[in-house]
Amino acid sequence: MKKHVLVLAMSAALLLAACGKKEEPVAAPAAPAPVAAAPAAPAGPVLDDEKVLNVYNWPDYITETLIADFEKEYGVKVNYDTFENNEALHAKLVAGNSGYDIVIPTAGFAKKQIDGGLYQPIDKSKLKNYANLDGDFMAKIAGVDPENKHLVPWAWGFTTVGINKQKVEKALGGMPMPENAWDLVFKPEYSSKLRSCGIAYLDSPSEILPVALHYVGKPAYSENKEDFKLAGDMLKKVRKDVRLFSSTMIDDIAGGKACAFIGWSGDINIAAGRVKETGGKDEIVPLLPTGGGLVFIDTMAIPKDAKHVNNAHVFMDFYLRAANAAAMANELNYPTGNKAALADIKDEIKSNKTTFLSPEDTARLIPTGGFSNDVSSVVNETYNAFKRGK
Repeated sequence: MKKHVLVLAMSAALLLAACGKKEEPVAAPAAPAPVAAAPAAPAGPVLDDEKVLNVYNWPDYITETLIADFEKEYGVKVNYDTFENNEALHAKLVAGNSGYDIVIPTAGFAKKQIDGGLYQPIDKSKLKNYANLDGDFMAKIAGVDPENKHLVPWAWGFTTVGINKQKVEKALGGMPMPENAWDLVFKPEYSSKLRSCGIAYLDSPSEILPVALHYVGKPAYSENKEDFKLAGDMLKKVRKDVRLFSSTMIDDIAGGKACAFIGWSGDINIAAGRVKETGGKDEIVPLLPTGGGLVFIDTMAIPKDAKHVNNAHVFMDFYLRAANAAAMANELNYPTGNKAALADIKDEIKSNKTTFLSPEDTARLIPTGGFSNDVSSVVNETYNAFKRGK
């Protein structure tokens, strides 16, 4: 999943002079007519003296021309790096001196970073396109970022189960698909059959533990350490059937490394598109579990130690233009919280029920949230024990 400012000081005046043969008597020359001052050009956004912007984002999570378009318009050189999961981003921020001006955390995970003072407030007066954002959508982010002080939305989606339909049907034999798609990856009755064609999990505690907790009937972002034992016991039963813990899910799905996977809705759709582009016949689809997918909202934030804060605001405002937000949906199959962008989103994207969900499917989603620092160690310990098969 990705310049130039002309500030013209126009203050020219034409000085007209007339000269002629000196004769007597000499008439006083007429005063030249006043020249109207040229209108001042509109002021552009304020940039930092150093025309550099350092961005840290997820892989395969940016439109094809966004960086080049920004660099061309504003004359700012963008250095663009990627991270594999929220945990890797968090480690970079906690270590300090990250070197980044914009990072893209998931809102729920960013709660602990906000609480820890790792981000600086956004200056909304510098974001003229902020009004493009949907108020109801921003209210969801405010649940982890009160008053929307630190986070500006990038894109959103849901963590869910995806499948290669043909391979899963073959592996299941005559066994019907479960009503709740999470059974495919969490229930040994199904996972043992899919082991032959491969099960892949996102390699991230903050993605796997919430859905595992929800599956065993506990709050997805539980603060009760005892609940994690139940989730860990459930995961332990299917560990032998999990082939892959993936940080490159799009490539792994498109490459046929697994037939069932816990992944992000947009990435699953991107992988499906790649299979079609290469002439593949298998259908890759994200499912809509009756047990609910896990909502994620990815956001832009400015680290506390960012060195190009003005440039960061200019980039945020550039991204909030309707056309740029619409491109995220059109190219990468991720919906947007930018209401002004909806008119520019293609009909085939709007009609994809796994991108823009129906009200019924939306109501089943597990709301975004985050774990506190108090249980973070338990989250990681439970996940690592599962991954090691302990």
